[in-house]
Amino acid sequence: MASARPVTEPLVGRDFEKIHDEYVDFVWRTLQRLGVRTADLEDEMQEVFIVVHRRLDSFDGSARFSTWLFGICLRVAAAFRSRAHVRREQPTAEIQDQPDSASDADPEARTMRREAERRLERVLERLGLERRAVFVMFEIEGLPAGAIADMLGIPVGTVYSRLSTARAEFRAAVERLEREDARGRTR
Repeated sequence: MASARPVTEPLVGRDFEKIHDEYVDFVWRTLQRLGVRTADLEDEMQEVFIVVHRRLDSFDGSARFSTWLFGICLRVAAAFRSRAHVRREQPTAEIQDQPDSASDADPEARTMRREAERRLERVLERLGLERRAVFVMFEIEGLPAGAIADMLGIPVGTVYSRLSTARAEFRAAVERLEREDARGRTR
């Protein structure tokens, strides 16, 4: 998977296709972690890159490109989640559409990794979007609190407050999931 790294060259005149290729995995993971269902990831990912294409000239380089891109993903995911209640379809077991990047790993390791990803997704689903976004940006993507504050337009203290609440909710959700799994194994 491509890593989210700062773009050191100017983006003006840069081939959009190269930007897409470099950040497609980052956008996929980000949207998934922000609560976009697997069945809708391709559509929402396309929406992100439409926004990027339209607004690329507004990127001023004052932050990492991945930080700017995360902000777009956050807004697209929020719009998706607000529309999700209108959907009438009933999701079934979703098939993983993304190619397995660890195809050379043994099947047991792949299965364990997929299960861990599903568990993480189930836990993250239990966090509100504002706290989930801060948690994902800080804990998973490794963005500093100042960058998160700038991106979300909130004070740094609010970032730390949301992060603290999100961590507590995350721990509680993990414990709740473990209890549910334990009950399921005893039946």
